[in-house]
Amino acid sequence: MPRVHLVTTGGTIASRVDPKTGAAVPAVRAEELVADVPALGRVAEIAVTEFCLESSWNLGPDRIAALARAVRDLQADPEVTGVVVTHGTDTLEETAFALDLLLDGDTPVVLTGAMRDASTAGTDGPRNLVSAARIAVEPSARGLGVLVALNDELHAARCVMKTHTTALGTFASPGVGPLGWVDGEGVRVHARPARTPTLPLAPPEPRVYLVKMASGMDDLLLRAILEAGARGVVIEGSGAGNVCGSWEGAIGALVQAGTPVVLSSRCPGGRVTPTYGAPGGGRRLRDLGVIAAGALSGPKARLALMFALGAGLDGAALRAYFDRLAG
Repeated sequence: MPRVHLVTTGGTIASRVDPKTGAAVPAVRAEELVADVPALGRVAEIAVTEFCLESSWNLGPDRIAALARAVRDLQADPEVTGVVVTHGTDTLEETAFALDLLLDGDTPVVLTGAMRDASTAGTDGPRNLVSAARIAVEPSARGLGVLVALNDELHAARCVMKTHTTALGTFASPGVGPLGWVDGEGVRVHARPARTPTLPLAPPEPRVYLVKMASGMDDLLLRAILEAGARGVVIEGSGAGNVCGSWEGAIGALVQAGTPVVLSSRCPGGRVTPTYGAPGGGRRLRDLGVIAAGALSGPKARLALMFALGAGLDGAALRAYFDRLAG
């Protein structure tokens, strides 16, 4: 049989309700998670590594880098057909994207999780886990980059996002759609997008911040970032990439200080385009030296900037990388 290596990190798929508090907490160990889903044994031989047992909002970029190193080693093992990573859904899209930035092997890497904890009737964890394993052994999934599989859909890490706080069908790829589906007859892959340009696996630069634009906000946060000597900042602008006109001075000062400023959009779909010339408009921001993030969300653009800076990219090399990433 093919061999799938399961790497567990915790999250709702590994959580149960504590009877004392009524709150769901990570409690299901890796071996127990596999034992509770006997259908996995009909898909592949399963090996297990428990990376951690955490809620996903507590997994930062340093831990993601360590996870990437562990998964990279598994990809290099010729006996491993595919790798499945279980993860909490709150930040699953961020971890999946960071792994996509850092891994360049063809062995499938599939992230999955659950919206209902293991002690809740109708939990979706077992079905998602089986679907992820089926994708991990599917020949057509090779070379697709890091994938996300929930609710019988297959998504590219670069495009997918959590769109609803509690719904089972929360994961979607706005403007793009899923790469394929899992059904009773197998795995159907109907799209093969270009691979995400990868980065060397180096420790991420921690002092990179995300600022979301809202109507009428002043530039306090940007000035604080400048005064603190941050290494980078990502701005989630409105529409096609615009900010309050009063921010231009702080943005220009950040660029002049050598602090990269990357611009994404707070819209769930579409890409940043330098269209407008009014104060704060995208065309003026481009002329100030701001780097466009293409269709990346703010959290994903932040991870790309953190790992690019950690890999030593700066100046023209950094801009060229984001041009490739946004292309």
